Amino acid sequence: MTPARRGLTALLALLLAWVVAYPLLIVALESVRGQHGEWTLAYFQRFLAEPREWRALWASLWTSVASVGLAAVLGVPLAFLFERYEFPGRRLIGALVALPAVLPPLVGVIAFLFLYGETGFIARLVQAVLRLEEPPWRLEGAWAILLVHAYSMYVYFYLFTRAGLAQLDHAALEAAQSLGADRWRTLRRVTLPLLAPSLKGAALLTFMTALASFSAPYIFGGGFRVMTTQIVFTRLNGEYGMAMVQTVVLSLLGLAGLWLAGGGATVARAGGKGVAPRPQPIASPALRLLATIGGWTLGVFLLLPHATLVLLSFVPVGTWTVETFPPAYTVANYVQLLTEPTRLRPLGNSLWMATLATVVAMAVAVAVGLLATRKRAPLAGLVERLIAVPWLVPGTVFAVALASAFSVHAPWVARIILVGTVWILPLAYVIRNLPLAGRAVLAGFRALDPSVEEAAHSLGAGRWRTLRRVTLPLLRPALAAGATLAFVTALGDFVVSIILYTYDTRPLSLEILSSLRQGDVGVAAAYGVLLMLLSALVFALGSEREVVAR
Repeated sequence: MTPARRGLTALLALLLAWVVAYPLLIVALESVRGQHGEWTLAYFQRFLAEPREWRALWASLWTSVASVGLAAVLGVPLAFLFERYEFPGRRLIGALVALPAVLPPLVGVIAFLFLYGETGFIARLVQAVLRLEEPPWRLEGAWAILLVHAYSMYVYFYLFTRAGLAQLDHAALEAAQSLGADRWRTLRRVTLPLLAPSLKGAALLTFMTALASFSAPYIFGGGFRVMTTQIVFTRLNGEYGMAMVQTVVLSLLGLAGLWLAGGGATVARAGGKGVAPRPQPIASPALRLLATIGGWTLGVFLLLPHATLVLLSFVPVGTWTVETFPPAYTVANYVQLLTEPTRLRPLGNSLWMATLATVVAMAVAVAVGLLATRKRAPLAGLVERLIAVPWLVPGTVFAVALASAFSVHAPWVARIILVGTVWILPLAYVIRNLPLAGRAVLAGFRALDPSVEEAAHSLGAGRWRTLRRVTLPLLRPALAAGATLAFVTALGDFVVSIILYTYDTRPLSLEILSSLRQGDVGVAAAYGVLLMLLSALVFALGSEREVVAR
């Protein structure tokens, strides 16, 4: 181990500790510090004594668990249907089923609002058909949040389960059947145990995502509060001490969920030495027709939120009031977005901040991969844990932590003022992207054969030339996957942005919310369409690069 390598590892560990662990430590300290600097447990005592805090904590817990259950009920059967059975349109419909992944959280919530809300298309249509004086329902409260979570998060179970099924060893299934096990017993005793790592990973990801959810509770919560919204409203009321306690409690809840899931470690492998079974044609013509009709119906249903956004983006301001469908359409909203500097600025802000955050996060991930997998450095384990920390706590928690740590000018304790500057949001995006980039890149490094790099060294290539000409080209699929996820996440971020943005750095998500508050539905939808198209384009480019690299 060279001194330069040790120094680089120590510097990287120190930098990550400063931007990742240090803000969380400050939040923990602020939660037990009074207004005059004295140490106190008064805020914790107040938290424990107030029923509304317990209700918000319990709401976060049970909605997260319920989201896992609903997502599994939807995602797992769909994965079996599209991976194990062949019917007309299977490939196209299977791709459509994954479409909710390209809807950024806030955009998906807005689409649901105008599709299923009390003044949305479906509610107005039902009201007109049944001639009701009032809307047939109100999309508000816990059930509305769970509906949005189920729609947006079943994709985790769908994708994870399909990947697991694609790696199943066909020989194991044949062996079970040859020993007399019928289809259901084989499913229960062989298939599901082999899929356990995939199901566990999807459940953990869904739980953490639901626990950190802010957009759906913020838009649809009404009087129903979860801890993420409770933290923001408490900060807006100026009760910073209580907000620190709420932040600590929500972090502990997330860590407890991770611990109960066994730390997310893979306890078994879903693969084997054989080949996964090919999709089987549905023998019964009636069932095949039913599967085809059901699949296309599902595809259309899943496309409705996307279609709603596109339709609304052509609605002129103030023209849609009580009608079931908008009475007029125009392209002026897009012209306004792309020609007026004040309208175009949020798009530019989101693009440059997401690009910068992705580049920095990927650079850090590659550095961590080199230090942790090639002649492992002494502090490499610490560095790996530090880049995983932002995934363990909700985005609201990190936003509050960064706002607390970097709102004070105290260089002697490593605190500088970044809040209110153009750098605080890109920094937040980098930190939130580190787990996404790090997991993809580390997996890519560990899949590489070290003998390839050793061969390059033996032919006279130096360390940097080997990295540039051999390692990075071989890592292209992992780099494409990590960069795609990081960029799309930063581009559509709402949770961190609403706490840390300034007027000059307001991103697309905040401009969408601002347009909605001003009643400018068409412009808000046009912003949403742009965000959706950019996300889909990045996903497509990332997938294409992965395929080319392979």
